[in-house]
Amino acid sequence: MNKTVLIILVGNRKDSAVKVQQVLTAWGCLIKTRLGIHDGVLDNCSDHGLIILELYGSKEQKDELARKVSLIEGVSSKVVDLTID
Repeated sequence: MNKTVLIILVGNRKDSAVKVQQVLTAWGCLIKTRLGIHDGVLDNCSDHGLIILELYGSKEQKDELARKVSLIEGVSSKVVDLTID
């Protein structure tokens, strides 16, 4: 069994979140599961966040999605491939 996860760290969430969402929407057919995490609520909302995506598609598609997200200022990403024999 193989699983691919894309981990995205978003800094400057107020400035970057819309751009990140645009990229994720454009590549939405690759995304099976999405989990978004950030500290705080209402008036105490943090300015950074973590997004974890379970991906489908080719290695090239997954790598390109990670690259596109990483082009956004204040955002970094990493593709993690997990395998169980």
